Amino acid sequence: MKIVKVYIEHPLMQLNTTFDYFYSGEKDINKGIRVTVPFRSQKVIGFVDEVIDNIDVKEYEQKIGYRIKEIIGIIDEYPLINEELSSLAKWLSKMTVTPLISCLNAMLPPSLKPHSNFKKVVSQNWVRIVDEDLKKDFPRDLLLKDFKEKVGQYRYSKYKKDRKIEVYQCEKKATVQEDKIVESPFTLTEQQKKAVNTVLNTNKEVILLHGITGSGKTEVFLQLSKLIGQQDKQVLILVPEISLTPLMVKRFKERFNNIAVYNSALSAQEKYEQYCLVKENKVKIVVGTRSAVFMPFNNLGLIVIDEEHDNSYKQDSMPRYNTRDVAIERAKYHHCKVLLASATPTLESYARAAKNVYELVKLDKRINSSLPISHLIDMQNEIRKGNYIVSAPLKEAIGKRLQLNQQSILLLNRRGYTPIVKCSSCSHVATCPHCELALSYHKDENLLVCHFCGYSCPTDLTCPKCGQKMWQNYGVGTQRLEEEIHNIFPQAKIIRMDADTTRKKDAHSKILQAFENHEYDILIGTQMISKGLDFPNVTLVGIFNADSPLARNDYRSVETTFDLIVQASGRSGRSDQSGEVYVQSYDTIHYGIRLAVKQDYITFFNNEMSYRHALLYPPYAYLIAVYFLGKDDEQCKRAAQSAVDYFQAEKQIKILGPSELGRRKDEYRYRFVMKSKDKLKMIDSLWNWYNTLTINKNKINIQVDVDPYVLD
Repeated sequence: MKIVKVYIEHPLMQLNTTFDYFYSGEKDINKGIRVTVPFRSQKVIGFVDEVIDNIDVKEYEQKIGYRIKEIIGIIDEYPLINEELSSLAKWLSKMTVTPLISCLNAMLPPSLKPHSNFKKVVSQNWVRIVDEDLKKDFPRDLLLKDFKEKVGQYRYSKYKKDRKIEVYQCEKKATVQEDKIVESPFTLTEQQKKAVNTVLNTNKEVILLHGITGSGKTEVFLQLSKLIGQQDKQVLILVPEISLTPLMVKRFKERFNNIAVYNSALSAQEKYEQYCLVKENKVKIVVGTRSAVFMPFNNLGLIVIDEEHDNSYKQDSMPRYNTRDVAIERAKYHHCKVLLASATPTLESYARAAKNVYELVKLDKRINSSLPISHLIDMQNEIRKGNYIVSAPLKEAIGKRLQLNQQSILLLNRRGYTPIVKCSSCSHVATCPHCELALSYHKDENLLVCHFCGYSCPTDLTCPKCGQKMWQNYGVGTQRLEEEIHNIFPQAKIIRMDADTTRKKDAHSKILQAFENHEYDILIGTQMISKGLDFPNVTLVGIFNADSPLARNDYRSVETTFDLIVQASGRSGRSDQSGEVYVQSYDTIHYGIRLAVKQDYITFFNNEMSYRHALLYPPYAYLIAVYFLGKDDEQCKRAAQSAVDYFQAEKQIKILGPSELGRRKDEYRYRFVMKSKDKLKMIDSLWNWYNTLTINKNKINIQVDVDPYVLD
């Protein structure tokens, strides 16, 4: 008899506690597989953590003082989690103060998650040839549909009746080709050669590649991938957004015919197939977004995190991990390098490079051209002239590009038609009844929409304050900007790329491909078009409301503003044609805006670091945010205050809060922030507190965010 220790997938089981079950079956049962177990009155999925052989169950029950139940069934034939990923999950659980089962959940594709409602793996019907004479014509197994096409339905039926063939089921797998590498058509610059050599030869685990936009960072990735692949090792290339995946995949497929792609746009079956390609070591290169960092690599040789500054690398639900931290932890196990790349590195990464913790490599020259000429436009002056949305200089610049048959990119980081709708009578702002956020007007659908929870309602709603039905729209979103540009330039072919136009599968790649083919003159979009795009014919970038991120009450707001402007500016003039950038802003004196227009990262870094130092914000201290969410306002408030009282006695830890936050999805929210130079001390204190909690976790949801990117 065996005793099996199992982690349970159950909403109330938030602690890292295993439950004991006995197993008397004949099937092998190993650590890392899923099992079906009874839990209370339910049948749930568990994850095996340990198996103890040759145990007398009755003696064991007497020892622990209670009866244990038997495992109902085994789901997996082989362990899903190898030793490395098992250790990684435990490290991730500790460092993010998250239940281990949540970490295991994050590491697996939907078809393999330890969920009670996991997606089933798709199977296919194959034909196996039994008859020796028939084997001469069909030496290999064939898909049933392919076999029927070759022999016809009648002969297939006869073969089956005569037992010359067998039909069997097999998991659907992605096909792979024989490895083939196309040599680069480009000659590396001296800076690129130095970057490649440094990555290969430095004794540091982490390298920061600080390369200005258009300096050839992707070619460095390609060359490194080739060299690492020749050592029979695997390479992981991470990009922050789905919109960037098609472009990076295209670049890599032009050189390597066998790569795996992993991102949230794939179906559950597609994710499973790509996962298997990596696990079975059938591909050497993986291109993916955040979750690809958990792919089951056997022999990693390099991890590249492109646009490493991007906040998309921070998971916004449990476990709230930073992809960079996970990549570095995996690199330790595989003894490989991590290459962080960006034109605007995070202050934390650049500070570590400046202190020689990371190796610093610079690409400060563009490959084919110089940086674009940037213009800062004061929109307060433009409004006085009657130019409310598009400034006169930008109008002229767009018109000039249309005459020259060149392309323009216009960035406005606000989707919808208008972000605010006010009552004409009493100025009440229409808000989401579930989130306490302003509803945005979407003219395409003629609806008011909450961009957080997705709630929508008709535009003829009654004002809850005065009972009127007259509303006015304020502000500008991408839909309204598209309409405005079309009115000014009716001859222009315009395409929009935002969350509304990219809901369908492959929408990102279709829009970008059409723009690259010059089927459109102007691309309008949100921040998803601000980075990573490389279109030779784009010679103009317009940035609208460039100072809007400064309005966020967040310590990273200036850094976010700077990054957005610099990254978007870099889309212009990337070939032999010179480029221009027009930055429209209401605040033209803020140092973050002015230095971004100059693309002066070093001065910005020094200025911003002085402010961070004065206020003791990262990288001079660590932050951990703790959230309390629930349907009962008073319960959440009391729980947050009780936690603050608990931590007030901790030395070397400063507590900020608790603060009341706005409702989201009908849940009240409170938050306090821990600040200290000792990150591990805060984490250990949190675990001690978390393990002794007696509150009803079914009514109050506690979420911990270690190293938060945004305090919202």
